[in-house]
Amino acid sequence: MRKLMIASLAATLLTPTLAITAVSAQSRGEVRRDTREIRQDRRDVQRARAYGDRGDVRDARRELREDRQERREDWRDYRRSHANVYRRGGYNGPRDYRYRPVSVGYRFAPSYYARNYWINDYATYRLPRPAYGYQRWVRYGNDVVLIDVRNGRTVQVYNRFFY
Repeated sequence: MRKLMIASLAATLLTPTLAITAVSAQSRGEVRRDTREIRQDRRDVQRARAYGDRGDVRDARRELREDRQERREDWRDYRRSHANVYRRGGYNGPRDYRYRPVSVGYRFAPSYYARNYWINDYATYRLPRPAYGYQRWVRYGNDVVLIDVRNGRTVQVYNRFFY
């Protein structure tokens, strides 16, 4: 009897974990499909510009716009349903840190993109993969910034990324 109860308890505890794993895998697959569709739509726009008329270009652009909108909505849905992932502890910046909103092209001091500020698990946050060896996702306050580590220049910024 005791073995039966332990087995049922173990099955109960493992079932939600398996369901969560399946949902996460489905979300990543969704992202890949959306990215693939957008890439194909960009090619269609280029072909329409080269070989088509204005109507073809307009239709291809509309398809691209709709697929980009769908990807944004999927990301918002993921963010809403996984809000606990985006709740991180307080940010402890380098010495003399003061938050100031930044934009693309801003140059950070090396202490701001040191190893302890890197976001290594960018796929968890559904961030695009940075260029190998040259770029890093870095936490800056509640923002996420893609930095070129060779010169400290900002490549991309997501403001108010963390709650």
